[in-house]
Amino acid sequence: MRTRSIVAAAPVRPATEPPGRSPSEAPAAFRESLSVGLVFVPLGLAFGALVVQSGLDWWWASLSAAVAFGGSFEFLLIGLVVAMTPLASIAVAAFMVNVRHVFYALSFPLHRVSGRLGKAYGTFALCDEAYALASAEQARSWPGPRLLWMQFFLHMYWVGSATAGALLGPLIPEGVTGLDFALTALFTVLALDALRDLRGDLPTPLLAVSSALVARVVVPGEMLLVAFALFTAGLLTRHLMTTKRPSHA
Repeated sequence: MRTRSIVAAAPVRPATEPPGRSPSEAPAAFRESLSVGLVFVPLGLAFGALVVQSGLDWWWASLSAAVAFGGSFEFLLIGLVVAMTPLASIAVAAFMVNVRHVFYALSFPLHRVSGRLGKAYGTFALCDEAYALASAEQARSWPGPRLLWMQFFLHMYWVGSATAGALLGPLIPEGVTGLDFALTALFTVLALDALRDLRGDLPTPLLAVSSALVARVVVPGEMLLVAFALFTAGLLTRHLMTTKRPSHA
């Protein structure tokens, strides 16, 4: 007697869906981005106020925050626009300020995101804070939709706060202390969390500090770019040495 076994396989849901198809990831991404996004508020308010104080219309703040989304470069961009700097010079300045994102792309989990539009937005919205959140230990299990939602919420925090700063700039009191330290405090906390996730891997932070010190001494004018390059080269060298180490029988 011949028997036949029938296995009914349930449909498998893709792990990487765009945010529109996976709304359940939005609340989790919002919670993950909340603490970091709140730091954007004082910075965005300051940026919006700077826009109107520079003589530009308020909507320049919204447009720059939505299209450029370059953080520190946007502050520089306002001065360049007011001075009517040539477009080629603005492009060079943008590249020099944001070239660090090239190194972020080496380890940012964009492969979890599906679709060309999703990958395009994930690349566009790759800011320092999004990279720090995505590099944490708990983020290694995040699906693609949560990554995109997290980046989207950070983007909206920046756009909203910049717009509010442009509209309410005259109402913001002068001499408010402590707001300028918000971003420094944020990255200090993120760095401590990253060190805790290393679980005893001391060579990595030592390599980072060494790279920063060498870049500071050798080329202080281009410290950030050189430090990232040295750190990346050191990580690649360590990886090659550990993976290609000959085994002895």
